[in-house]
Amino acid sequence: MLIGEVARRSGVSARMLRHYESRGLVRPSGRTGSGYREYSAEDIRRIFHIESLRSLGLSLREIGRALDDPGFTPSALVDDLIRQTRERIAAETELLTRLRRIDAADPTGWEGVLQVVALLQALGSKSADARQRAALSSVDAVPVPVEALVEAALSETDPNVAGALRWALARSGDDGPALLAEGLGSPVAAVRERAVQSLAEMPGGEATARLRDALAHPDVVVRGHAALALGARATADAIPTLIDMIVAGRNDTDAADALSVLASDTATADRIATGLVDRLAQDTAEAPARGRLTQALAGIPGTTAARALMELSHDEDRAVALTATYLLQLRGAR
Repeated sequence: MLIGEVARRSGVSARMLRHYESRGLVRPSGRTGSGYREYSAEDIRRIFHIESLRSLGLSLREIGRALDDPGFTPSALVDDLIRQTRERIAAETELLTRLRRIDAADPTGWEGVLQVVALLQALGSKSADARQRAALSSVDAVPVPVEALVEAALSETDPNVAGALRWALARSGDDGPALLAEGLGSPVAAVRERAVQSLAEMPGGEATARLRDALAHPDVVVRGHAALALGARATADAIPTLIDMIVAGRNDTDAADALSVLASDTATADRIATGLVDRLAQDTAEAPARGRLTQALAGIPGTTAARALMELSHDEDRAVALTATYLLQLRGAR
């Protein structure tokens, strides 16, 4: 079969076939009487093998080795190709993400594009100072897409930079809460905590709704941060979780303070006092927990809390009784 017919049937151009021949990958088995290359069925089979290996990303040198070395084993080469492909995909994905973020910033000219690129690079800098400056300047100098701020906030380990990023996120618009809520599903505990801490500083009703959802999160740390944030927002849904925190001794002082903030009206104050008393009455409440629950009643106004302290002043647990008596004296002195 002559080279033109081989090119037509194989889909490999005559020029490429000559290139393969110059590299020693395939040699026509014969020549016609006029001196034209003539390919045998075996030659054509080898051409298809070459094309198959090229489709895997092998170089022509690697293809020649694979076809001509009887002792060649493909496993190491395939493993290397897998590694290279993964690295290439990661690099392309990173580039695509950066391009999308530049597009989202909607720069008006190349100067704007360069400013966004510089700010994105600064957010990923190894220098904490550079990251902090980028976070602080992202609000006024160059608008950075909220996705970039969220990604930076969820990965930041420096507390000062993390605070600057949360500050920037709180001023970034309406898309932040939904993106941060996705971080609550991370398998990494530190990422989940950063997500809920950032949500806690986001203003608006959507952030509050996301924090309400977080009260049912399986991670106690996430639930605790959400409850404290909701307490500061006067959201009564947080009351059961705040009481749980007092029982467990986990940020119990902050939880008690949050309950006292929530107890701004009679109905809520009575609800909180009832919840504390109910937990005190449970047999599973150990002595330290009962002491913390009693102390938490100090910040709750109203007759329900006062009656509870009066009863607790006669409690079998002397520490609880003394605490309740002292708190009653304080209430009487006001």
